[in-house]
Amino acid sequence: MPIKLPNNLPATHILESENVFVMDADRAYSQNIRPLRILILNLMPIKYVTETQLLRLIGNTPLQVEVDFIYTKSYVPTHTPQEYLSEFYGTFDDIKDRKYDGMIITGAPVEEMPFEEVAYWDEVAEIMEWSKTHVFSTFHICWGAQAGLYYHYGVPKYTVPEKIFGVYKHHLCVEHEKLFRGFDDEFYVPHSRHTTEKKEDILKVPALTLLAEAEGDAGVYAVANLKKRQFFITGHAEYDPITLKQEYDRDEKAGLHPRIPQNYYPDDDPTKQPVVRWRSVAHLLFANWLNYYVYQETPYEIENYEGEND
Repeated sequence: MPIKLPNNLPATHILESENVFVMDADRAYSQNIRPLRILILNLMPIKYVTETQLLRLIGNTPLQVEVDFIYTKSYVPTHTPQEYLSEFYGTFDDIKDRKYDGMIITGAPVEEMPFEEVAYWDEVAEIMEWSKTHVFSTFHICWGAQAGLYYHYGVPKYTVPEKIFGVYKHHLCVEHEKLFRGFDDEFYVPHSRHTTEKKEDILKVPALTLLAEAEGDAGVYAVANLKKRQFFITGHAEYDPITLKQEYDRDEKAGLHPRIPQNYYPDDDPTKQPVVRWRSVAHLLFANWLNYYVYQETPYEIENYEGEND
């Protein structure tokens, strides 16, 4: 999937070096097809890292995608320069009159706080409400998944005694669901969080389907309202090979004595090179979402989309 990006976005050059298909605006506009319009609400502090992780996956299918990035105006991130935000990002006010084929809401380092105490909660809630009538399919990741389940369906999150940290084995809870087309019977995905959802809370909501769960303490992995094409993914298939290592090294240096990430280092030895078990999972997951729930179903005249009734 070629992605139309600003020429100077740092992720552009990284992706090109990895042989991911990107194109500039001139080439995109010369093609006589309509690109998918994808909105990314990036809530992570260091924006370009998350951009690169997501764009690497979005760019791996044969569709053309046009991506807009937004950040929260109610809380300006301190780890990304304002000049960067001004050049590559907008705010909700800039895009709220547009319609999108898909939207991704990322995780955020605020999971241990009650939702209503997060500085930008009201703004995120407004965006999630807006998405019901302006976005054809939404894809929520980690805290974004928890926030979406809580806002739309009242599903709470719970603090866990020990951080869920590592690469966990998962299995599907449904058969023949398009989001997991091509997946193996068992598959691995990274998790890194201090909170979780309970399976029994998900099952109480008739509109929700539990799609996949993990072994051990990671629990619920993928939940969806299939009718409204809302997906809630608690893990991080998009993670780079060394993301968990960087988190572990950071916490170890800070004297927090973190546990070694599960199923990550050979022999649980942090001096050894981590083993990547989730790369194919990540590519399949995003490709399936974009193809089966966005491209195959979205209206050609997306401006006429008005959402679905509750």
